[in-house]
Amino acid sequence: MNRLPAKAGQERTSKHTANRVPVSAGSVWLYAGEMTRRIPVSLLLACALLLSVTRAASAIEVRISSQALERTLRAQLFNGPEGRYYMRGDIKSACYVYADSPHVTFMQDRIVVHVHARAKLGTSVHGVCIGVSMDTNADVSMVPEAQEESIGFRDAHIEHLSESKELNFLLIPFLDRKLPDQMKVNAADLMRQLLSQSTQTTGYAFTLSSLKLHSLFVEGKMLVLDADAGLNVD
Repeated sequence: MNRLPAKAGQERTSKHTANRVPVSAGSVWLYAGEMTRRIPVSLLLACALLLSVTRAASAIEVRISSQALERTLRAQLFNGPEGRYYMRGDIKSACYVYADSPHVTFMQDRIVVHVHARAKLGTSVHGVCIGVSMDTNADVSMVPEAQEESIGFRDAHIEHLSESKELNFLLIPFLDRKLPDQMKVNAADLMRQLLSQSTQTTGYAFTLSSLKLHSLFVEGKMLVLDADAGLNVD
């Protein structure tokens, strides 16, 4: 979705965000930058709910940095040995193909994921791969999309591939299907998991009654999430 930039001094508003509650601490937005380097996306979303506790159903806005998405991707997909995802073989295989070192950035209205790929393609003979070794980089971009209670991604477009057709045969389905699917986050489930411990940590029982994501879009260096959330306190 293309969005016109707001005029100087004028905030962007909509029917979902006109009365939104920003996720902030004082005057500092809660995003996974320098001050929140180790705070996962799920905790940022939970903070938004806590700030809207006085309302039955509040419009909230959460700003998520590229570093937070990158950590989510590493945790959900690149969680194998040495931070690798194997498309063929495993860490003990003589012949293999794997991707590692994901890096997430924003470009206009799209999210770009850069990965490093390494391969040994051939035939395993007595524990040695007889064939060719390749080392390359690949890039895929996608558009963020609000999917009911989830942060999703669509319209994956491969920006850069290797020059090997055999390697690309494995890289293409990984980049345009597997990677976007594994970046998806069910925000409601993560919030409920965090809030399940609220009695022990705060003395109050917080429960999420509803969550509806209305929009997701890139704005500068942040991914902006607009949603309505309902929270009960006992």
